[in-house]
Amino acid sequence: MASIRTLQTFLAAARLGSFAAAGQEVGLTAAAVGLQVRALEDELGVALFDRSARAVVLNPEGRRRVPAVKDLVERWQQLQAPPKGDELGGTVVMGALVSALMGAFADALWTLKRRHPTLEVTLFAGQSADFMTRVERGELDAAVVTQPPVRLPASLAWTPLYREPMVLIVPTRPHFTLPEAPLQMLGQCPFMRFDRRTWTGHLVNEALAQCRATVVEGMELNSVEAIVELVRQGFGISIVPRLANLRWGRDKALRVVPMPRVTVQRHVGLLERRGHGRERFTQALKDHFGARPARR
Repeated sequence: MASIRTLQTFLAAARLGSFAAAGQEVGLTAAAVGLQVRALEDELGVALFDRSARAVVLNPEGRRRVPAVKDLVERWQQLQAPPKGDELGGTVVMGALVSALMGAFADALWTLKRRHPTLEVTLFAGQSADFMTRVERGELDAAVVTQPPVRLPASLAWTPLYREPMVLIVPTRPHFTLPEAPLQMLGQCPFMRFDRRTWTGHLVNEALAQCRATVVEGMELNSVEAIVELVRQGFGISIVPRLANLRWGRDKALRVVPMPRVTVQRHVGLLERRGHGRERFTQALKDHFGARPARR
C-alpha cells in the first residue's frame, strides 16, 4: 500500500510538472521522486503522467485521481496535527545502528519517551549506508548513523550528536598468546575486523593507519556486538567504538588497551531530509545533545 509520503510526492509532481521541482519541495532527488511515482503507478495499475524529456504532465487517469489523493492526505494531516503545547506525539519512523541502541542515543530516546508519553517511535536496525538511501527516499523520517565518509546529496543533512573513541579490546583469557605491547598484539593476534565496506569499517582502517599497525586477519563481521562477544570468548582482538552503555571497565572477560598515536573517534549523528514532517521530533533529539548542524 502506498505511503502518505508517496501520495504527497505525487501531488507535488502533479502541481509542479517536474520531478526535480517536486523533489526540492519534499526533500528528495528527482530520481527518488520518479521511483515513488513509478511505484504508485505499479500499485494502481495505470500510468498517471505523460513523460517527456523536459516535463511530466498528468494524463486523464492522473487528473481523475488527484481529488481523492488530496482528500487522503488532508485527512492524514488532520490526524497528525501536533498536540497542544510542547507535547510531541504521533509516530516517528527511524533507522538506527544497533550499536547506537547500546550507546548514548538509547538514553536520549528513553528521555524523550518519558517526557512525551504519546510519542511512538518505530525503529529499524541496520547499516549507515543503507539508511542514507531510505531517508532520501522518504521511507524513514531520520536515522542515527556514523558520519558519512562521502559527500551527502543536497537533499540530506547530517547533525553530529555524540562521539565514541575507537579502542582496542582484547580478551582476558585468550586462546592464543597475547603479547604485552598493543602493536605486537595487532601484529600477532587474530584480528576481528568490522566490515571494511561500512562507514565504521573506514574508521578501523584509519585507526590502524594512525598507529602504523599491520594485523593478522581473522574474521570480518558487520556487528560490533558480535565482535565484542567473540573477543570476550577469547577468539581474537579488535578495534571498535567504545559504546557509551557498555561498562567494559567492569567486564572480567575483556579489557581496553590504549593504542599509541590513535585519535580516531566515531562521530554518531542524525541523518534527515532538509524539510520533513517530523522536524519537531528531530529537533528535540538534537536539543537533547546540544547539537549544532555540521558544516557542508
